Amino acid sequence: METTYLKINPADNVAVAITPLKAGETIQVDGQNITLKTDIPAGHKVTLKDFNEGENIIKYGYPIGHAIKPVPQGSWICEKEIKTNLAGLLDYTYSPIEVSLDIPHENRTFKGYRRKNGDVGIRNEIWIIPTVGCVNGIVNQLAEALRKETKEEGIDAIVAFPHNYGCSQLGEDHENTKKILRDMVLHPNAGAVLVVGLGCENNQPDIFREFIGAYDEERIKFMVAQKVDDEFEEGMKILRDLYAKCKQDVREDIPLSELRVGLKCGGSDGFSGITANPLLGMFSDYLIAQGGTSVLTEVPEMFGAETILMNRCKTPELFNQTVHLINDFKDYFLSHGEPVGENPSPGNKAGGISTLEEKALGCTQKCGKSYVSGVMPYGERLQTKGLNLLSAPGNDLVAATALASCGCHIVLFTTGRGTPFGTYVPTMKISTNSNLAAHKPGWIDFNAGVIVENEPMEVTCKRFTDYVIRVASGEWVNNEKKNYREIAIFKTGVTL
Repeated sequence: METTYLKINPADNVAVAITPLKAGETIQVDGQNITLKTDIPAGHKVTLKDFNEGENIIKYGYPIGHAIKPVPQGSWICEKEIKTNLAGLLDYTYSPIEVSLDIPHENRTFKGYRRKNGDVGIRNEIWIIPTVGCVNGIVNQLAEALRKETKEEGIDAIVAFPHNYGCSQLGEDHENTKKILRDMVLHPNAGAVLVVGLGCENNQPDIFREFIGAYDEERIKFMVAQKVDDEFEEGMKILRDLYAKCKQDVREDIPLSELRVGLKCGGSDGFSGITANPLLGMFSDYLIAQGGTSVLTEVPEMFGAETILMNRCKTPELFNQTVHLINDFKDYFLSHGEPVGENPSPGNKAGGISTLEEKALGCTQKCGKSYVSGVMPYGERLQTKGLNLLSAPGNDLVAATALASCGCHIVLFTTGRGTPFGTYVPTMKISTNSNLAAHKPGWIDFNAGVIVENEPMEVTCKRFTDYVIRVASGEWVNNEKKNYREIAIFKTGVTL
């Protein structure tokens, strides 16, 4: 029998329509017959009781906001009848919970590239990275010329990553740009990197070189356009040498414990917290049980579910760092005169998400149930295996770039509305519903919608794990096939 609606948690006072429901239909929930008073679109909520004004709506076992007017049982309830409970900065109490996950360790491997410093990459690409936006034209021209000359034989890709920063920035804003560019230069998915500077920018090439720290001088090269007679010829000379070295690299067996994945969602819908996000959570727990690493970001999309993460912190120190992670981002909102609950997009609302709490309770399911082992500021690189929290906004391009920059080999991106973009590491799209997967096969790499079509989550997760390992071993995802690769840096200050 086809499932047409779902009550997610026993404490919930709403259910989710799996398929469109019609006014006049009767559904049975917990032995109670409820006649629908209105049509309910797929992914949206139906009331299981009569709501009074001010009464909390419960989904996933937690409040997602309160009713702003009376809403009768059997009705469609959406953002027009619900208001967030979120406010400003909060004081939190550490109430640690015991985490016990019975997941066996399996000696699985993937085919990756072992770099000179011992780090591991899942791609062997040549990257051309500008220190400043003024040389974007040069890096694009160099990448195109090398692609034509070599036909990319023996390597995975040749990519330029233009951006519009590196000058006219001050303080922390300038430091953020330097950090992201440094993280890119040192990322193991690049077999070789050419850094192209102009010469007069704030992000001075010589200072940036020192900022990077220790690096493989055979594989990472610098060129300052103002200091050479012909930047194209000089750049191609350097790139030919890097290409000759890079194409000699070969894949080898790497333990799954060395895989690092970023967890991201965008264009969420009412199925996100039922299918794709819990799937990523199950995979994240599995990977961590193998000794691997996952990273959750999008701090504004933790608001309303943050205590769940705080109480899974391994230590009081990590708890305090998570409190700062949350409240610092709330303060960022408030300092610009913006409310902390202003998040669900028009697409989110159309897909069935009414408040930020509802979005957060679905979003945070991507990190499963493991302990929080690390908390990172924006632009910092991974130091701890296991589940990490990373400071970054919810914006898809900025957050995905931040995940790659902290050291993730791949970004696992769930979506209910669909999106084509990719950052500078493979950006795998996991659909929350089968309709999206069927209509956008050029965007979607894996369909989690089958979970509400009676495929057990464990079966889906096994297929998904096998697929992730194939991608880590070299199978391309759609953003790579279409060459949708870009970066976005978090802008936090004035522009001179």
